[in-house]
Amino acid sequence: MNYIFWCDILGTIVFAISGVLLASKKEMDPIGALVLGVITAIGGGTIRDIILNHGPIFWVTDSTDLWVAIITSLLSMLLIRYSSATKYPKWLMPVLDAIGLAVFVGIGVNKAIASEVNGLVMICMGVLTGVGGGILRDVLARDIPMVFRTDIYATACLIGGAMHVMSYLCLSLPIDIATLLGIITTLTIRLLAIYWHLKLPVVVAKKHNTNHN
Repeated sequence: MNYIFWCDILGTIVFAISGVLLASKKEMDPIGALVLGVITAIGGGTIRDIILNHGPIFWVTDSTDLWVAIITSLLSMLLIRYSSATKYPKWLMPVLDAIGLAVFVGIGVNKAIASEVNGLVMICMGVLTGVGGGILRDVLARDIPMVFRTDIYATACLIGGAMHVMSYLCLSLPIDIATLLGIITTLTIRLLAIYWHLKLPVVVAKKHNTNHN
């Protein structure tokens, strides 16, 4: 599945850039920006591998993603520092982020399948791989993680991960087909949410009218 590898690299790049951009917004120093970029890119997969305890963490056995995250973060810092205006379409980063997100969920589910855990844990590991790095990024930057806000982000991961798992466990489809179905599902939901500005309802207590006439 070579397309998985290249989409994984793309996702790593986009997630690293998002970490550096937030570090720039928070006026962090270069070390802070580097840490935030790398953690955003590989944080979700790191937490997943620690929980699954399925051999060494992925970037220890194959440091490709780690190198990509470091190099991307450094280049992003240079571009932000020395470019007076970095122009790109507003839709580009969200779309690339959606692609990376979908692939990360698929990779997370497959890692869980290899660990022979139950279906619910497979879905959870897919979601965690997709959103874990972003949660760490936002917490370190003292922001409310985007996944906890109203954007349809984790929801897309949840549905896509469930499609992946059900296709493999319930329909007995080959792992390659199940992975592709899960990725397409996550990506489609996330792109539709971006295009239509779809959001989840906010959980708030009902306000009671205290005025008495």
